[in-house]
Amino acid sequence: MSIQLVIAQILLISLGLLGVAASEPDKIADHGLKALLAVGATMLIARLRPRAFLRIGPGVWVFTLLLLALVPFVGVGTAESEATRRWLHFGPVRFQPSEMAKLGLVLMLASFFARRGVQNKLISATGMILLTTGLVFIEPDLGTSVLMFGLGIILMYAAGVRISNISGFILALTMLAIPFGGLYLEQHPYILERWTGHQTRDVSTQQGLDQIGLAHRDLSFGGLIGQGPDGLRYKYFGEHTDMIVASVGFTSGLLGVATLLFAYWVIVVTALDVAHLASRVRPMTPEVHGASILAIGAMFMIVGQAFVNLCVAAGIFPVTGVPLPLVSYGFSSMLTMSVALAVIHSAMREVRRQLYDGDVTTDAPVTLSTD
Repeated sequence: MSIQLVIAQILLISLGLLGVAASEPDKIADHGLKALLAVGATMLIARLRPRAFLRIGPGVWVFTLLLLALVPFVGVGTAESEATRRWLHFGPVRFQPSEMAKLGLVLMLASFFARRGVQNKLISATGMILLTTGLVFIEPDLGTSVLMFGLGIILMYAAGVRISNISGFILALTMLAIPFGGLYLEQHPYILERWTGHQTRDVSTQQGLDQIGLAHRDLSFGGLIGQGPDGLRYKYFGEHTDMIVASVGFTSGLLGVATLLFAYWVIVVTALDVAHLASRVRPMTPEVHGASILAIGAMFMIVGQAFVNLCVAAGIFPVTGVPLPLVSYGFSSMLTMSVALAVIHSAMREVRRQLYDGDVTTDAPVTLSTD
């Protein structure tokens, strides 16, 4: 396994535990248990080879599509907004299918491009991206659907699709989407209200602070090294989900936030290293190609979502409801992101094996499946 990835995961989960301990002390035992399960899932799943992920990719993707299709009919919302149905309940289990769908899309596109290549395959790939994104879009979950669309674009680029083809696809989709944008906003007016409210927000006073203003206040209270989980001398906001970076900053200060950013940077560097090493393997087998796509896709799943969450906390983006990967309270996101880390572990081990040990690089290309 990649030591730097293990360190990054431990750092992120530890900061999440610290933030939850400060904001919701009664949830720390539950969060700690789920964190242990997530780490265990990473260690177990990382033992698989990339060919296993590539083989199960289509099945996982279809399964997540079925779950997404159920959400508009049997999904549930939150106490704040029952209209936004994003969760499914099966007995005591409650989870968000859109989190699983991100991983399903990564596995499906990696499997598709590894088996069939990138020549003349743009229509099929874009169909997969639009189908998955569209099902999330109608929940409605605009933030996650935009992230998922970006994930699909990154996967196409990582697979080797030409920039000109990707640009043409984005332009064509934009032109097609414009007529439907007004209708969508009419049906879901809270999206426009949230955006206009973000543009006109006033954080010059402590009274009437919105969610972002409260997060900024708590971050400023943290100082350089933080107040610690028991340093609640202020009227503390105590967010443990979407704005958990405020809790992390309050308890561990600038040092903790810098550590959080460092951990995400480690994930980026490790995934890019996988792609770099894979490019040196000759001949390029389907498994190596797929491993490279898997690593980049899994990395963007984690870091792309972290970027959006932190931009919201900084006040750059309006509130989207996107959790901070491996840090926020909530098992759906933590488990999915832990599996994504396992995918990067597996990809790194495979490209190193084939590059340095000559495992299969001198043999015939690996056959992932039969058509």
